[in-house]
Amino acid sequence: MNITTKPVEYMDGDTKCIGYLAWDESFADPKPCVMIGHDWSGRNGFAEDKAIQMAAQGYVGFAIDVYGEGKNGTTPEENAALMGPFKDDRKMLLKRLMAAYDAAQGFEQVDGRSIAMMGFCFGGLCALDLARSGIALKAAISFHGLFDGNDLPAQKIKASVLALHGWDDPLAPPASVTALGKELTKAGCDWQIHAYGQTSHAFTVEAANDPANGMQYNEASNRRAWAVTLDLLDEKFRLHGTAQGLLV
Repeated sequence: MNITTKPVEYMDGDTKCIGYLAWDESFADPKPCVMIGHDWSGRNGFAEDKAIQMAAQGYVGFAIDVYGEGKNGTTPEENAALMGPFKDDRKMLLKRLMAAYDAAQGFEQVDGRSIAMMGFCFGGLCALDLARSGIALKAAISFHGLFDGNDLPAQKIKASVLALHGWDDPLAPPASVTALGKELTKAGCDWQIHAYGQTSHAFTVEAANDPANGMQYNEASNRRAWAVTLDLLDEKFRLHGTAQGLLV
């Protein structure tokens, strides 16, 4: 295994975005790509680690930059200010996501016909919105994501959708889970929603320790969610990945 990483620049109109690419140079042929959608703080070490973990499974990991210029927030107020415009304008968000998707298709390491996306928190919403666009995404995986629908024209979803959800997540109450299931059924896609009991928001983030605000790491739910994620990716791409040794 010879994992290589590098920053990669791509454009959305006049906005320069700075992503992070990880791949195993032991493989000469182009490989499927898994785009990584970051949380509300911006493209950070957590997203980059996920890209590396995807590379360790034989995929190309691509941590995308929704905010542009590699911007990151350092406080909840800064994070909200960065996320807010994209959450409020889903057409703008989709345009930014499509720029990342187009960039992924152009990387020499990537088989442009084989792209999936996973995302965490805000990034989960991003993964769902990219799937909602109807593009030829193979899979869209949301970890403790936001389920809010958008007001863009409904499309038939081609991606297999996997939503990994903490039942006690205050940002996605039970009614929103049911609404997502109905939406995905209407869109005619292959979908799964896994809800984990006694599990809050940010359950994959080891540093999350704010139960009063509904954010708490959960080792068991994280392990189970990661295992079904690798199963779905292997089903779609047939690289025979394994969950062993890559739990976070």
